[in-house]
Amino acid sequence: MILIIDDDAAIRASMTVLLKRAGYTTRTASNPDEAIAEVRRETPQLALLDMNFSRFTTGDEGLTLLRQIKVFAPSTPVILMTGWASIDLAVAGIKAGAFDFIAKPWDNARLLDSIATALKLGTGSKPEDETVGAFDRRGIVGHDPALEKVLATVARIAPTNASVLITGESGTGKELIAEAIHYNSDRRDKPFVKVNLGGMPSTLFESEMFGHKKGAFTDAVTDRAGRFEIADGGTIFLDEIGELDMNCQVKLLRVLQERRFEPLGSSRTHTVDVRVICATNADLPRMVAEKRFREDLFYRINLITVELPPLRSRRGDIAALADHFIERLCADSRLKKPRVTDEAYRRLSAFDFPGNIRELKNMVERAVLVNSGDALTADSFDCCRTTAAQPASGDNTIAGNERRVIASALERNEGNISRTASELGLSRASLYRRIDKYRLNKKTTDED
Repeated sequence: MILIIDDDAAIRASMTVLLKRAGYTTRTASNPDEAIAEVRRETPQLALLDMNFSRFTTGDEGLTLLRQIKVFAPSTPVILMTGWASIDLAVAGIKAGAFDFIAKPWDNARLLDSIATALKLGTGSKPEDETVGAFDRRGIVGHDPALEKVLATVARIAPTNASVLITGESGTGKELIAEAIHYNSDRRDKPFVKVNLGGMPSTLFESEMFGHKKGAFTDAVTDRAGRFEIADGGTIFLDEIGELDMNCQVKLLRVLQERRFEPLGSSRTHTVDVRVICATNADLPRMVAEKRFREDLFYRINLITVELPPLRSRRGDIAALADHFIERLCADSRLKKPRVTDEAYRRLSAFDFPGNIRELKNMVERAVLVNSGDALTADSFDCCRTTAAQPASGDNTIAGNERRVIASALERNEGNISRTASELGLSRASLYRRIDKYRLNKKTTDED
């Protein structure tokens, strides 16, 4: 049973018809007293709660009712309904335990999707600590318990349409996890579109994301579909979401909320059905507190958060990852695969790797390429070790580790921005921003 709570009789009636057509049973309440009475009479599977009652202007009663519902029915997901003018109120509701918020006037597909997702996650049969069975790992290497816990969560959320925020240090494999979510979902046969927001100038954001019509601006010599249109029916992966400036954040929030956009130079509105997965190694809550990231966008993109462990927290996978990189490099380069000694594996597993899997890959590949014998020994990896691959000391935060990785990469590449960015898997613009952020006063060059 879904409980609809709204003081507007027309909205209650309209929503009741919509939900009954979708196969749900419903009850309604027109005020907080009726709502609590209904909750106490029968625990609803889900509640739809309007945050603004006509005789109140602040929305405080909506928040109070939300908290009361969570007391009497703590496992019942609550979806908030609010106008765009009250988005701040919806964010406060998310903090108080609401599952999602829907802006009025609502889109039927968006509302039904949110309801279905909330119900799936609320009744999921796979607990987070269960071992993943039939699961498309698609390039994910390792079976360390820290990784398996992440994949168990991914297996549970993948069949839903919930938006996901993947967090973790640089080089931990966030893109692979995003792919795993997509390829274990019902959208697996539809597009998986990757967008690196860190490498996208803000002036090109609308054109790249929403497309443009011929003649919309000087260089628009033909119509072009944007990333959201290309991803229609599938999944869009927004990497480095923390790099997006405030103006672009507003535009992104609109399309995530309404699932509608207009290409540049067009008055025609496009509607899309996309699942959104975002990733960042930035501290978004801190950015929200510092007013550098919109709070409403933060709560929109992190309905589910998946935090990836650093490689030093899953050391049991280091040997398997090393073998994987060695085998792939030798196959691609037509090299004879060297044997790896037991001592070499032990030495490799003892390194800290603040650059995580990406740093391990670079070290292993260098060791293979400079190796002149039939075996890789402990010395082989010692010789190819970067200054970053040391036991961590001092600042062990994500930012501290990232600063060390970038400083080390700049040193190895003698300040060459292009080579350093390529090694770290960053765009040059992203690398410059991090150099400025961490005040790395290195002599750099942009020559290739």
